[in-house]
Amino acid sequence: MAKSLFVLLWVIAILFVTLLYFMNLYFGELNQDEGWYLYAARLVHEGNLPYIHFATTQGPVMSLVYSLTYPLVQKFGLAGGRFFTVLLGFSACLLYALLAACLYPSLRRYAAFFSFVLVAVNVYQNYYFTVVKTYSLTALFLALTFLFFVLAHKRNDKILFFLAGICNAIAGCTRSSAAFAVPAVVFYLIVCKSRKDIHNAFCFFLGFIICSAFLLIPFVLYNPSSLWFALWEYHTGRRILSHSSFWAYKAAFISRQLQAYFTAAAIFVLLVVMFFARLSFRQFEILKTWRLHIDISLWLAILFISSVHFMAPFPYDDYQVIVYPLFASALASAMCKMLVYMQGNEEEKAGELAKLFSIILLLITIMGSISSPINQEWFAAKRDRIWWPLKTETPLRKLQRVGALVKALTAPGDEILTQDPYVVVEADRRIPRGLELGQFSYFPDWSYEKASRCHVLNKEMFINLLSKAEFPMAVFSEYGFAIKSPGIIPMSEEESKIFWQLLEERYYLFREIPDFGQASTRLRVFLRKN
Repeated sequence: MAKSLFVLLWVIAILFVTLLYFMNLYFGELNQDEGWYLYAARLVHEGNLPYIHFATTQGPVMSLVYSLTYPLVQKFGLAGGRFFTVLLGFSACLLYALLAACLYPSLRRYAAFFSFVLVAVNVYQNYYFTVVKTYSLTALFLALTFLFFVLAHKRNDKILFFLAGICNAIAGCTRSSAAFAVPAVVFYLIVCKSRKDIHNAFCFFLGFIICSAFLLIPFVLYNPSSLWFALWEYHTGRRILSHSSFWAYKAAFISRQLQAYFTAAAIFVLLVVMFFARLSFRQFEILKTWRLHIDISLWLAILFISSVHFMAPFPYDDYQVIVYPLFASALASAMCKMLVYMQGNEEEKAGELAKLFSIILLLITIMGSISSPINQEWFAAKRDRIWWPLKTETPLRKLQRVGALVKALTAPGDEILTQDPYVVVEADRRIPRGLELGQFSYFPDWSYEKASRCHVLNKEMFINLLSKAEFPMAVFSEYGFAIKSPGIIPMSEEESKIFWQLLEERYYLFREIPDFGQASTRLRVFLRKN
């Protein structure tokens, strides 16, 4: 009976997760990054390489892996890319469940269930494991990193430590902040363990270095400026507008993290309070049973990567999507340990309590997902004073309609002048060289030489592109002519006006589409004048 109940809980969890993926895939808001990544994947599929032929803002793995999906995207557009991301994200959820089981094998089925529910039955995490960004792929390889790390510890196998380092390198070459798991693992193995573990740390680090070199050295040799721009300059060049805004962003980062992951955060605080409330100073020998040789390295990795995200000039809360599953696995293990301790270290009794907690946790996480603001965004349009009008069509469907319009008015292989790459992805058309980063392609203060090396546009190059444009169509949302990089600051009204005038000299307005794409801005479709 108990086993049947546990199977039922897994079935309910998986069905609910499937529903969340379906809703986020078809109803989820569009994200401008989806266009960059899928268009980059197309370029790689056609034989181009990041840094050498086009600009990107992360390591090379994302575009290399997603290039395999180009036939799927060519047929189904952005939805095809999202479907592939869902497969990666769901696989990552299962791997983190397996990681939690390995962290606490005595109650492994409960640890796995706790981790899966915390990660997968979360509509916020689910959304970012659906949209085409680096998060699903990075989280997948971070999971493999620590799975190999745990197995290496159990077997004292240097090959597994080496494989763990390789997986961490792939994660870091997908999203660079994931590489900060390396100092966490190496630091703990060297400082806190024996000479044998120094050798293991060397194997882990060697795997990381060899794989990173294999992935990055060809680009270092051919175009180091473009690689440095992608991995460092783009992310550190953002300008803080004021001292007060700096701290406001940090406070908002923490607040939004608590909103997105409230259940896990509440459980973490509860466990910390219970741990110190139940332990006297003479009872700290219980720490010896907590398998700290794995746990500390995992918690250090969470701390190091989170610190990098927190200190970013603009600490977007979604950066933590790659870290949260690690946190959930470590937390699931800690939950099982605390349940055992509460039952006097009798694991059979703890298992009975874990069954009850499994039901409660599943119900709470489902309620948390249902109450999320993301659900409102699936159906509600922009607020009109006191009214919340419903959307007449989903953001994805509106993109598909615009893609069909572009297809009907252009020929295969045509270039479309736009700073909204997902329009071009949906229409299976092309973007002029230098605009692959969409709204972040404009670096007005860079020299011609530097902009050319990094495959972006400075002011002179952008004006030249617009003044001589012979493309059959131009498509611009209100992200167009709006942002100056690398500071990511608003373009002045005067400068923006110059660009619009140049565009309108060669193109006439054909159609306007309200509430389009990310942030629901107005999309304007232009056709070339005869």
